[in-house]
Amino acid sequence: MTQPPSQPPALDPREALGLPPEALPRHIAIIMDGNGRWAAQRGLPRLHGHRAGARAVRAIVTHCARLGIGCLTLYSFSRENWKRPEEEVAALMDLLGEFLVDERQEILLNNIRLRHIGRRDGLPPAVREVLEEVERASGGNSGLTLCIAVDYGARDELARAVRALAERVARGELRPQEIDEGLISTSLDTAGLPDPDLVIRTAGEMRVSNFLLWQISYSELYVSPVLWPDFGVAELDAALREYGRRERRYGAVDGAAEGGL
Repeated sequence: MTQPPSQPPALDPREALGLPPEALPRHIAIIMDGNGRWAAQRGLPRLHGHRAGARAVRAIVTHCARLGIGCLTLYSFSRENWKRPEEEVAALMDLLGEFLVDERQEILLNNIRLRHIGRRDGLPPAVREVLEEVERASGGNSGLTLCIAVDYGARDELARAVRALAERVARGELRPQEIDEGLISTSLDTAGLPDPDLVIRTAGEMRVSNFLLWQISYSELYVSPVLWPDFGVAELDAALREYGRRERRYGAVDGAAEGGL
C-alpha cells in the first residue's frame, strides 16, 4: 500500500523570520488604522471593517506569542474615539466585549497575560466586567503580555500620573525633588512594562495620535500602507526585518560618527 508523502515539519516562525532572538523587539506597539477605509473600499458599513480588524488582531497576537515577543500593545479605542457617532461607539464596545469572551480561552491556553491601559470608568459595565475577569484569569500567565489600550489617551495618562504624584506630595509622602523620570514611568498605566522598541502604524498615516507619548521617546517607527484588516503575519514580519536592520543609538553616536553632530 502506497504511503502518502510525509509533510515537512512546520518551520519555526523565528527561523522563518531569519532574525536572532536578540534582534527582536521586546515590546511592539501598534496603532491599528484603516478599518473604516477597508469597509468603504468594499461598499460595506464601517462595522464590517471593525470586525475584519478584530480578526486581524488574533493572527498578530498569535504570531507575536510564537515569536517570543514579551509585550504587544494594541491601540484599540482612544479617548478621542468617543466623538464618533453614538451607534458606532456602541457597536465598537459590543465588539470589544465579544472579542474578550471569544478569545478568553485562547488567551489562557497560550499563556498570554491580558492587561488594560486607559480609563475604565467610562466603559459599559458589561465590557468592564469581562475585561477585568480576563485580566484576573490570565494574571498568572508568563508568556506574551497583551496590552489593550481602550479609552486611552497619552495626555490623559500623563495628567492622571501628575495628579497622583501631586497628591502624594500634598500628603507628605513624597518630596518634589524626588520626582524623576523613573518615578513618572512607574506612575503611568504601563508601569512595570518595558517601553516599546517598535511602533507600527498601519494605513499609511504619519502621526502618533496621542499614543504612549512618554513611552515612545526612543521607539523605532514603522509605517505600513496596508489597512489594518489586511495587516497579517507577512506584513508584521516585514516590519520586524526592517527593525532588525536599524541601529539604535538613543542619542549617542557610533564610532564612525564621533566628532560629528
